[in-house]
Amino acid sequence: MRTAEAFAMALDALRVNRLRSMLTMLGVVIGVSAVVVLVAIGTGAKDAIESEIAGLGSNIILVVPGQIGVGAVPTQSRLDLADVAYVRRAVGDPSRVTVSVTSGETVRVGRTEAFVTINGTDENLPNIFERPLARGRYLSETDVDTRRRVAILGAEVADRLFGDVDPLGRQLTISGARFRVVGVYATVGATFGVARDQEVHIPVTTAQRLLGLSRIQGIAVGASGPDQIEPMQRRVLAALADRYPGERFSAVTQTQLLGTIGSVLAMLTGVLAAIAGISLLVGGVGVSNIMLVSVRERTKEIGLRKALGARQRDVLAQFLIEAVLLTTIGGVLGILLGVGGALLIQALSPVPASITWWSVALAFGVSAAVGVFFGVAPARRAGRLDPVVALRTE
Repeated sequence: MRTAEAFAMALDALRVNRLRSMLTMLGVVIGVSAVVVLVAIGTGAKDAIESEIAGLGSNIILVVPGQIGVGAVPTQSRLDLADVAYVRRAVGDPSRVTVSVTSGETVRVGRTEAFVTINGTDENLPNIFERPLARGRYLSETDVDTRRRVAILGAEVADRLFGDVDPLGRQLTISGARFRVVGVYATVGATFGVARDQEVHIPVTTAQRLLGLSRIQGIAVGASGPDQIEPMQRRVLAALADRYPGERFSAVTQTQLLGTIGSVLAMLTGVLAAIAGISLLVGGVGVSNIMLVSVRERTKEIGLRKALGARQRDVLAQFLIEAVLLTTIGGVLGILLGVGGALLIQALSPVPASITWWSVALAFGVSAAVGVFFGVAPARRAGRLDPVVALRTE
């Protein structure tokens, strides 16, 4: 029997039992669409985080006390501004080292107030991080040395406190102290869920006095190029190890962050896909069950065909093609539903979704494989029927 004829007979069999075929395909449709949607969400989350890390700047090394990792116990910082100067000497270029002291505080302009993140930093921040200004200027070395009460506002903070009024040169109150606005950052969005547009940057020395702190929370170092990241990382850690024998410090690069987060999200995406794959397994069991019922119902037909000269492999091919058609048609419908669902989720919710060709190909391939795997047993049973016994069946 020709393959085209086997396909035609399989399509006729599915057409005769439309409702049963549709219900059988439903499990495959749900499984395939679930795989496409969940993989799209996992991939979208991975792409969004990678984009956020890349948006911080390039060739950045973040230096913090203790060890960074899953399950690591937070370590209280003992770093101070003298350590920053020490690291700058080790790096060899003071302009490539900046500092950070953060705290959540309420800022006020008249009766308008907002709870924001106060970030005490220095004049080197724009040399390392991507923080473009919308207007005004950055902090200067003089601002840091003289502990001036000047501030640079995030875009959302400026809009909330001043509205349509130009904030440059105007004053706001932070923890009871008056500050003069010297700059406004351009809109940059969020990083790791932290709204960077809701930050206010002030000189680190002013922040320490305002918040009653003597320590700093972290140091950021900007390497001159990708090939200098690892040597700079080793140099900084060696300098801190000499200064604080027996204590641990972490110098984390963007590549390491991307690798760690990427592996975790890839594992999560795999788990989500595996969970969705259970639906495909259930759908495959349904296909096998329905095909066994179909073989039983068409026993006389099989007997008649074999009596007229059909070979065992012809009957096997017919039922196997029928099972594969059930799952591939369901797979195509599931892919369309999954792609539509992923696009809908991305459009109507903050959840990122990125459709990848491999997830679509994988879902389609698995659906076809399910048809082959779960269709073999019913097809073999049909092919092995004795024509005389089959014709006698009532």
